[in-house]
Parts: sequence; structure tokens; C-alpha cells
Amino acid sequence: MTSHKLLLGFAGAILFTAYAFSEEPVDLSVIHRIKAEAFENSKIMEHLFYLTDVHGPRLTGSPGYQEAGDWVVSRLKEYGLANVHEEPWGPFGRGWTFTRFAGHMLAPQYQPLIGVPLAWTSGTQGAVQGEAIYAPLVNDADLEKYKGKLKGKIVLTMAPRVLSMIMEPQGRRLTDAELEARAQTPDPARLGGPAAALFLGPTAAGQPTAEERQRRQQFRRKMNQFLKDEGALVVLQYGNGDGGTVFAQSGGSQDPKEPIPPPMVALTPEHYNRIVRLLDHKIPVKLEFDIQARFIDSPTDSFNVIGEIEGGSKKDELVMLGGHLDSWHGGTGATDNATGSAVAIEAVRILKALNLKLDRTVRIALWGGEEEGLLGSQAYVKQHFADRETMQPKPEYFKLSAYYNDDTGTGRFRGIGVQGNDEAGPIFESWLKPFHDLGATTVAGVSSFTARRPGGTDHTSFDYVGLPGFSFIQDPMEYNTRTHHSNMDVYDRVQPGDVMQCAAIMAAFVYNTANRSQMMPRIPVPKPLPPQRQNSTQ
Repeated sequence: MTSHKLLLGFAGAILFTAYAFSEEPVDLSVIHRIKAEAFENSKIMEHLFYLTDVHGPRLTGSPGYQEAGDWVVSRLKEYGLANVHEEPWGPFGRGWTFTRFAGHMLAPQYQPLIGVPLAWTSGTQGAVQGEAIYAPLVNDADLEKYKGKLKGKIVLTMAPRVLSMIMEPQGRRLTDAELEARAQTPDPARLGGPAAALFLGPTAAGQPTAEERQRRQQFRRKMNQFLKDEGALVVLQYGNGDGGTVFAQSGGSQDPKEPIPPPMVALTPEHYNRIVRLLDHKIPVKLEFDIQARFIDSPTDSFNVIGEIEGGSKKDELVMLGGHLDSWHGGTGATDNATGSAVAIEAVRILKALNLKLDRTVRIALWGGEEEGLLGSQAYVKQHFADRETMQPKPEYFKLSAYYNDDTGTGRFRGIGVQGNDEAGPIFESWLKPFHDLGATTVAGVSSFTARRPGGTDHTSFDYVGLPGFSFIQDPMEYNTRTHHSNMDVYDRVQPGDVMQCAAIMAAFVYNTANRSQMMPRIPVPKPLPPQRQNSTQ
């Protein structure tokens, strides 16, 4: 071997040694204690029971949301957290709740109907009966076509949906190949900038443009006013699910300036299709509905639930964790997002129960108004950290190390996304190693979008102003096939072992972040928005 090769080999050994010793330190004795507490003394299913069976659903602005918030405050105080409170934000708008739903086909044969009333639509003021009419409403021409024909009718406004046999499992876990794909960088042209516009166009990801979303909203507003003016008795649609699973959200709006539609119901498509087929064959269909629903005009503000574990030597610095507390109303909001809220509550319970030393203050935040557009987390970030329009940071902006979010169902954590934060990747690789045997192995999104407009879930409200906001990768389970926003989003669909694993990892990441010698690395601070975009970020 030549001296040159020896020198190269020696230099390589030094480089390898430096890399090995630069790995983020992990206190495995603490991780062992966190795992033991999470699995052997878990309280997470108890949290879920109260958030779902007792206080679900939790539509923002409803009595259920207020009751759930009050329960969380009580539970966090019981665990010894400080500064626990319901922090208001707003205005949100009017609340809405329903206390009764019954739907029946009376003729030509009797059939009970499976459905869910749509939020922010009227009740029926008692049981009402009427003849069904099929009147698909897609554009302004349809409104003109059915003008004067809908008074006192139960109106079916959507074309029937063709149903296919379900040939794949409704629930599944991510495969090794899928996890590997998550960790790979996609086509760089898709990461934004001028090239993206040239190659991809505004709808490259299959998402509607802002103009298309606005057009749809305008037509829905016009259709709701039309149905109200025409005197429709009840309006029927169908949800995305089938087999008795109904995915239902809103038919109207919490905005008091928007028209209040007639009673609106999402039926399972099998029942909806039957009614349309009968009408197509000129066979009259008589239906009955009894919906007790009411609007809540005051208060117009909502709230987030906040609590803290005070830190030690760096107590003025923060580590945050959370998820959204609100839900839709068809089920009890179990996997969206009582699971994420319960994981965050359980994580702080574990940290308190073990009396672990925390240098930085840990702050839990459970958000309201997520389902209506991340309203609670956006308001909180604007109040405490920075306004994206001006990007003039507030003092706490420089004190937040990281925010960790849980909001994709009951599946176990399989890894974490880093939101384009290259420096966070190696740190998270080290922190995940003690959980490899529990299926958490993947760091994704190292080369990815940064500072995109908020969307999807609440960590993006932080990322949008340049703060380190992270969300965990989870097994999909039945999230998009059975539970997400549906009448089957209930306690029984939660997988206990999976959420225990999530709570252990959440507690470990928060502990590691709280005691890390330095705060978590950040992406560059975003520039203020240009004036023409300042009104288009909500």
C-alpha cells in the first residue's frame, strides 16, 4: 500500500469516526422508561372514551366542543400541568348542533334511511313528509330549469353514483416499499419555483385552483339561496362512502352572512340510488324526515386548549405538541381527531408521571376550527409568533424549538416528515432508532416544499411562517375508507396498541427536543407576502 493510499485511508477513518460521533445523542434509559409507562400504564383509551363516547362529536361552536374543551382542561390540571386554559380566538361565526335525525321511505315500500344531516343547515321543525323529486343541480342553467318546481318537495340534487364491488381490504398498513417511496425525493420540478409553473401548471397535483374553489363556493351559495327561495322541504345528497358508511360535512356555512339552506341530508348512496331509480321509472316516492337542528349565534369566538409543563434551565424556550380537538358530527370524531388529541394528552401525562427533567417548557395545544380551515392554529401562530403577511416576528417566535402534530388517524407512527428541513433529518433518524422494532423507521420530505400556505393539518400553520412544524407518518388503516369524517368514526375503530406506540414516540420526541443542547434547526425565514396575495391565504 502506498503512503498516499495510507493517508487517504487514515483521513477516511477520521471522517467516519467524526460522522459516527456526530450522531444525535439519545438517552436510552429514559426511552425505556417512556415505553414502559406508555405500554404498561396507559391511560390513552380512557382519554379516547371521554373525547368520543362522552363528549363526541365536537363540531367547533357546538356544545360538544365546549364540553370536550372543559374536560381536557380538567384532565390536564389533574396531571399537574400549569397555565391550563381555553384561549379564545375568532371570530369563528355561528355554531350548529343537531339532537335528532330520522329518515324513512314511506312509499312505494317502507325503508329506514341511513343518513346524516349536513352541518349548518336547518332542521325540519318536527316530522315532515313529502314527494321526492330528482333535480340535479350543477350549474346556473339547472337552477333556471327547476325554478318553480321544488316547493314542498324533497329534492335529490346529485346524479346517482355508480357503485363497484370492494375488492381490496378496507384497512391496511404501509408496506416497506411505500415507506421507501415516502423517503425518496420526487421530481425536483414539483418542488416549486418557475420550473414548476412551466412543467406542471396550476392543477398538476390534481387539486383545483383557487379560482375553481371560489367558483364552486359561489355556486353552492347561489344553489342554497335558490333552494331556500323555492321552498324545498328537504335536500338529499350522498356521502363518499358506501355500505352504510356516510361521509358528511357541511351544507351551509358558519359565516352569518351566508344563506341558511333548507334541511340537507347525506344518505348512503345505495339508498339514494334506489330513490332515483324509482323516480326514473315514474314511480312516486314518499319520504319522511325529522331533523332537530339549531344554530348558535353566541359566542362567535372559539378557543384552543393550552397547558404547560414548566421547564428548567431554558424555561423561556418552548417545545409544542398537539392536534385538533374539533371534529365533524356524523360519528364521535374518534380517528379524526380524538386519537391525535389523546396522544398529545397521553404524552404529557407520561412526561409528568415519570417526573422527567425538561430544560425547555413543554406546551400542549389542542386546536379548534381545524375542519373549517386550520382556523385555531393559524390564529394562534399569528397571535404568538408571526403574521405571515408582514413576517414581523414576535418575541416567542425565537423561543419555539419545534411543534409536533398528530392528525392522521389511529395508525401507528411509521416515521416523520421534515417539511424540507434538511438539518432535522439526521436528528430524527437518531431519535427513531429506538422505535425501529415498533415500526417507526422513516424520515421523509428532506427535499420538499417549504413555507407553503397552510393546508392539510395544523403543523403547516407553523411551517408557513418558518417555524419547525412536523407531522408524523402513520399507517392509513381505515382512515380514508371508513372513518374519516364519517358516521363510523367512533371509538371502536381505534387500535389501542397503535395509539400507545404513538404516545410513546410523541413523548420521546418532545423529551429529546426539550433537552437538546440547541434548538431545532430552521428553514430560512419566509419573505412577507406580496400585497396581491395577502388576502388569499385563508
